[in-house]
Amino acid sequence: MTLCPGPRHHLTRPWRTRAQSLSQHSAALLLAAALAAAHSAALAAPASPAGEMQGSAQKSPAAAKKAVPKRNKSSKKSGKAKVAAVEAATPYGQRPDVMAFADSVAAAQGRDATALRQVLAQAQRLARVQQLIMPPAVGTAKDWGAYRDRFIEPRRLQAGLAFWDTHQAALQRAQERWGVPAAVVVSLVGIETFYGRITGGFRVIDALATLSFDFPSGRSDRSAFFRDELTQFLALTQREGLDPLALKGSYAGAMGWGQFMPGSWNRYALDFDGDGHVDLINSPVDAIGSIAHYLAEHGWQTGAPTHFAVTPPSDGAARARLLEPDIRPSFSAADFAAAGAQLSPAGQAHAGPLALVELQMGGATPVYVAGTQNFWVITRYNWSAYYAMAVIEMADTLAALRSGASATAPAASQTTP
Repeated sequence: MTLCPGPRHHLTRPWRTRAQSLSQHSAALLLAAALAAAHSAALAAPASPAGEMQGSAQKSPAAAKKAVPKRNKSSKKSGKAKVAAVEAATPYGQRPDVMAFADSVAAAQGRDATALRQVLAQAQRLARVQQLIMPPAVGTAKDWGAYRDRFIEPRRLQAGLAFWDTHQAALQRAQERWGVPAAVVVSLVGIETFYGRITGGFRVIDALATLSFDFPSGRSDRSAFFRDELTQFLALTQREGLDPLALKGSYAGAMGWGQFMPGSWNRYALDFDGDGHVDLINSPVDAIGSIAHYLAEHGWQTGAPTHFAVTPPSDGAARARLLEPDIRPSFSAADFAAAGAQLSPAGQAHAGPLALVELQMGGATPVYVAGTQNFWVITRYNWSAYYAMAVIEMADTLAALRSGASATAPAASQTTP
């Protein structure tokens, strides 16, 4: 969930299903999914092929002379790699850096250093966690259609409708308090954990210790982020009386129905069921309130749309300028028009900032939307335009199914065509 690197945060695994296993709602669910898929395809707009990088400069004699210092750098890197290998083979209880971390946390949190050392000594380095935190291989094509189909499918939709029915009162209460539509909260829970079915099987302390002290090379180093999350985790378990060696979560350390990272749990989680405890693992009601609160704290605008339809500029340079800020809303409707982008009438009338969002479709023409502040807020949960769009479309489909209307009815997420 909430902003774990790599973009909370952590995608749930694809859920495979067969038509033979569908319930009595199957026909309506499949129809709604098909209609929503058609709606996604309708968003596609023609664009010129992306240009290729051209040429590679030959090395000059001066550059060739730099070969010796480069070998020296390589030797230094080799030395660091050897140190890392030794540390990786050493149990955490025997690592001076880990024990120093335990002492520092104990001093900051007013805890017994020996006890905290004993806890961290029982953490284990997990090679699988190191593998999962790595980005996809270079050249791996993104495909919005395939990504979407992982989540907006009959079984997950059925589970979402059942979750909504069961927790209608809490969802309504959260919507009234923070202005976040119930459909968006239901969608987030479904995409994050399949409504509590897939919450992660890694011991959180193992995952966080691995990424704190043995973060893999080959990508930007996020070990400082995870050391902070480990610190937050130790504070959380102490405050709530939880066993730090028992809690399980994702490979990045996210936990519970909404997959909150420990820091997000400490900052945004709420006791929404009134039992005196903040429990995102066993209380879906606490998760509902906490998710709505999280989105509101990150700037959710009540009643505002999430995105508008747009045809991007045909000029590649103009399109690139609009795409440069990525998913952060940075341009006005007038800026879009000046660049040659064609917004829908509702988009042209929008007073707030917009972002041109590109969703690649494998080898096909990309899909483009103009994202608003609320689109951006969803990406604060997971820094991915694909994730945000899946949340939005699943929310719209669930709301349409629940109301008995077609998937083209006004969307609960305030999506505007």
